[in-house]
Amino acid sequence: MQIVCLDLEGVLVPEIWIEFAGRTGIPELRRTTRDEPDYDKLMRFRLDLLAQHKLGLPDIQKVIAEMGPMPGARAFVDGLRERYQVIILSDTFYEFAHPLMRQLGWPTLFCHSLEADSDGVLVNYHLRMPDQKRQAVKRLKELNFKVVAAGDSYNDTAMLGEAHGGILFHPPENVIREFPQYPVTHGYGELRGEIDKAFARATA
Repeated sequence: MQIVCLDLEGVLVPEIWIEFAGRTGIPELRRTTRDEPDYDKLMRFRLDLLAQHKLGLPDIQKVIAEMGPMPGARAFVDGLRERYQVIILSDTFYEFAHPLMRQLGWPTLFCHSLEADSDGVLVNYHLRMPDQKRQAVKRLKELNFKVVAAGDSYNDTAMLGEAHGGILFHPPENVIREFPQYPVTHGYGELRGEIDKAFARATA
């Protein structure tokens, strides 16, 4: 009856767009939801930049294929799944995430999708639904699950607030300042401890 909802990028794997920015030499692509909380504005900015530089989905997938989870992430997820159900709630895209999910042992993933033309040029993105992280947690609660959520960015704070317990993992200082109600963790052992404590409070 207990489910852990985790963000993906910045929690279990590196930020995909930051990795891609470094490999392509396009620093503007380093902007993430840590910097721009308006997700539609951020994605339109990214798609425009990719078009300007004539980069498409195959270029991004090549970078992702060379990435892996953060050190200790697989063991952390495996440990959680021994006691809790685990769902990854991410604003990434299925077209990006497949090789990363394999390396994490195929946890359940709810995210979005991309649209590319016949040449692989990204022309649009499609949200699974608006506000999907918070809505997913809300529906799980309606199914009588206790939910604890963890993330690192602006776009995670709605699900943290909806959950029975919310935890920040290695967040930037601006998010810490704006959301002081959430405990801050910087390692998987610390995060696991806060998850266990949050469930203990929720079921007391």
